[in-house]
Amino acid sequence: MLPSARTPQAVEAQAAATASLDLLDARIADCFACPRLVTWRTDIAVTKRAAFRDQEYWGRPVPGFGPGDAEIAILGLAPAAHGGNRTGRLFTGDRSGDVLFAALHRAGLANQPTSVAADDGLELRHTRIFAAVRCAPPDNKPLPAERDTCAPWFRRELQLVRPTLRVVVALGGFAWAAWWPAMLAAYGVKPPVPRPKFGHGALVEVPGAPVLLGCFHVSQQNTFTGRLTPAMLDEVFGRAKALAGLA
Repeated sequence: MLPSARTPQAVEAQAAATASLDLLDARIADCFACPRLVTWRTDIAVTKRAAFRDQEYWGRPVPGFGPGDAEIAILGLAPAAHGGNRTGRLFTGDRSGDVLFAALHRAGLANQPTSVAADDGLELRHTRIFAAVRCAPPDNKPLPAERDTCAPWFRRELQLVRPTLRVVVALGGFAWAAWWPAMLAAYGVKPPVPRPKFGHGALVEVPGAPVLLGCFHVSQQNTFTGRLTPAMLDEVFGRAKALAGLA
């Protein structure tokens, strides 16, 4: 095993040299390349939220999960401080995940509608979930330098799932923007000029790359206000299945 990645250059080198998803997941979880995020994720894991004070927090970068031969990928922003940063699995143990996994279950893309812990039996079908940034950021806002430092992990994961991937669902504008440089790196095809704007239900087809679908993020800010409804999520995932040849 290589030593922990502690610089952007080490992230780049380790990601490029990783030949399997399992090894990539392990290297992502052992990354210390962004000092601000390392401090934040560690502090959160120590101070905890009162409701989880008896739990041991993950407090590390959070790898993607789901089958390596998935036809659909869901791209998020970053782990939540008391969700993925606590449980060690993206969208697991928070309100955003409650909405997302219920929708995936309705679409037949998950075996159960809830996810509260990494060992709760959840299995994704035809779907892999990953994030543009793998550490929980303060205020859910990674800095541009942190996004760029983390990008090689995302690019390599995309390259490893490339043989079967047909559709990417970008949750929110941050994920939508992160997709274009990753697509260029993994597929060798240039983004459209000008780049298409993010919107819920937006669809972009670039020859030689997966179809990109836009979806409002499953954050409480969107789901509690009705900006994103269960019916809207069902439409997105139904469309993703059809485009992936799964419907």
